Amino acid sequence: MPTVAKKIIDDVLLLPTDARVSLVEQLLTSLNLPTQPEVDRLWAEEAERRIAQIERRKVKLVSGEKVFLDIRKKYRR
Repeated sequence: MPTVAKKIIDDVLLLPTDARVSLVEQLLTSLNLPTQPEVDRLWAEEAERRIAQIERRKVKLVSGEKVFLDIRKKYRR
């Protein structure tokens, strides 16, 4: 970790909890991450896309049991 970042972290850890919470909120906001409604919308779109693929028989369904069995076989030592 760069020295400047380490110094900032050391200083921030000395702040009261409410100030650290505020700082974390500001840092997270600065990352421009998708909001929960955006994430929910994207998951709904993905679910609809997958349902359509299943209905059009474009994908082969595999049980979770088989998937995990295959994984265990593949990575068994």
